Amino acid sequence: MSHHGSPASASNAPVTHAGIPASNSFLVSLFECPVCYDSVLPPILQCENGHLVCNNCHPKLELCPTCRVLLGSIRNLALEKLANLVQFPCKYALWGCERILAHTEKADHQVNCEFRLYSCPFPGVSCNWMGLMNAAVPHLIDQHRIITTQQGEDTVFFASDIFRPGIFDWVMIQCCFGFNFMVVLHKRDRYGDQKFFAVVQLIGTHQQAQNFVYKLELHCPRQSLTWKAIPRSLQEGIKTAILGRECLMFNNSVAKLFAKNGNLSMNVKISRC
Repeated sequence: MSHHGSPASASNAPVTHAGIPASNSFLVSLFECPVCYDSVLPPILQCENGHLVCNNCHPKLELCPTCRVLLGSIRNLALEKLANLVQFPCKYALWGCERILAHTEKADHQVNCEFRLYSCPFPGVSCNWMGLMNAAVPHLIDQHRIITTQQGEDTVFFASDIFRPGIFDWVMIQCCFGFNFMVVLHKRDRYGDQKFFAVVQLIGTHQQAQNFVYKLELHCPRQSLTWKAIPRSLQEGIKTAILGRECLMFNNSVAKLFAKNGNLSMNVKISRC
């Protein structure tokens, strides 16, 4: 009786420096987008000459970046089937991520990848900084000097001269539970009609933010104003909360009830869910 050798297990396959099996590397290269160099994942679109562009770049282009014909929307069904057999590197491999994933897992992983790059979270200022999540707070403190820092889960946020004309942001970093939270009071001013928006953002992922609740409170002798919500994550930003009115909001007349000599104190309490 003849004996056939069994195939080598995946665990014994040679591995490249990026953590990708060497036998898989050539296949991965077939899926490279010529524009952003990320992987082209199903649904896979090609031009009439067979050149690929990823789904993020495709809507931004009219011509194929390789041969300059009209890009169109031709599906490459053969490569889509092949994609099911390939393990893809995370797009943040150059920054240190060693994960390799099925194409169905890649997008979800990259949203929460600890090596993904973030834009500067400071509101209302054009800042070109991009970096890792753990570098965001050092950047804020070093480059945006108007930020104050408080320790503890129950603190007071202080905003001075809130009725000054124009658009303005007051920002505080609150450190508690081993995380950093950014407390923001944003003021809009349209022809003297001032509106205020207060929100808290976790310098962390969406998944981490679900573990916390923040409460904002304004007090005066006979009245109070309270807002309670899950903090926004660094991935979401605070702009969507303000545009969607998912934050503490009040107008100029309400601000005058709670302000003293043009200054506003707001209690900020952060709790675990």
